[in-house]
Amino acid sequence: MTSSPSLPPVALITGASQGLGAFLASELAQDGYQVLIHYRRHRNRALHLVTRIRGTGARAAALRADLAKPAEVERMMAKIKKQYGRLNLLINNAGTYRPTPLLRTSSADWQSGLDGTATATFHMIQSSLRLFPRTGGRIINLGDSACERLSARQMAPGYHLGKIGVLLLTRSFAPHLIRKKITVNCISPGYLENSIQLPKPSRLPGGRPVSFLEVLAAIRYLISAEASQITGTNLILSGGWNL
Repeated sequence: MTSSPSLPPVALITGASQGLGAFLASELAQDGYQVLIHYRRHRNRALHLVTRIRGTGARAAALRADLAKPAEVERMMAKIKKQYGRLNLLINNAGTYRPTPLLRTSSADWQSGLDGTATATFHMIQSSLRLFPRTGGRIINLGDSACERLSARQMAPGYHLGKIGVLLLTRSFAPHLIRKKITVNCISPGYLENSIQLPKPSRLPGGRPVSFLEVLAAIRYLISAEASQITGTNLILSGGWNL
């Protein structure tokens, strides 16, 4: 997806101070995006990433917000509008996973799982819509390889319920926003190369976890001109895990 030559497209990636989000920010910056790196706690990591990206000649900035709090999301969006005037790509990557067994899940664990997934995604989409230009844009939500399955979860129930909610929000927003030329899709990885409690390769049907590069390839397709009619989809990248 491109903007005019004098106005490079603007991408906002949530939870981008480390891990997959940081990787996506670095790569999209090299693709010509002005990258906005959202963080909640890891300010130093976010600023280090900004410095590294700028060192390559690309454009980047860091923005802090607690995405569970609408007022903080609104302040972040107001800052983006003032400084950049628009948003062309939103990647809802943030998510809080606490590997707590179901029967030991506290209220705080439960709320954290929901807030970092479905709640954050809802607030971000709702608040970002006024920033997309008339030419449209792309919203990509990060789900989970099991978010289409209504089955028992023994760990992190709030997180898993939240990821089901992310898919529901994807499909709910999609038919409304395509009228504004904004597509909304979900990418649902299985175990990633940096996942918590990563199983041995022999336990994974594909023999290895999903790489960041594979997620990036899916994103590059969904933000391409050829994908302008693809909306409301859930692309599962799991190497056969959770099918």
